Amino acid sequence: MQTASTNICERMGCSQELSEFKRGTMIGCHLCNKSVREISLLLDIPRSTVSGIKTKWKQLGTTATQQQSGRPRKMTERGQRMLKGTVCRSRQLSAESVAKDLQTSCGLQISTTTVCRELHRMGFHGRAAAYKPYITKCTARCRMQWCKACHHWTIEQYLPDCIVPSVKV
Repeated sequence: MQTASTNICERMGCSQELSEFKRGTMIGCHLCNKSVREISLLLDIPRSTVSGIKTKWKQLGTTATQQQSGRPRKMTERGQRMLKGTVCRSRQLSAESVAKDLQTSCGLQISTTTVCRELHRMGFHGRAAAYKPYITKCTARCRMQWCKACHHWTIEQYLPDCIVPSVKV
């Protein structure tokens, strides 16, 4: 049974790239003089996809995916795993030292900006830790004694300087 979210993904742009076999099957059907509509119904693929593949085959002579625009990513999946492992081992390292470590360990020539960007993408952010008071055994013991001594106090005793509204009946 299909859910509403899968139906939306099928109708919207959440699709994956077609396999080489399906694209070849489309071209084979086209060469057998089948219409775009017939190919679409036969293979259960949208008509726009069929006509796009057909147009690409007519213009380029191939249905293979062409090179995309833009610069390829510097970090490979392996490099990302190494980066994550390096940071998880020592969270205190700076981006510069992580970049140098990656350069020596796996030969990746990578800038500190790229390291920061990849770490942000992975969910690591450089933030100051929250202030937490240092509690020694002695202070913990004193706090516990105070809590046990004062657990029966009323609000007026806890907050003597504040004006607590009195309720009149």
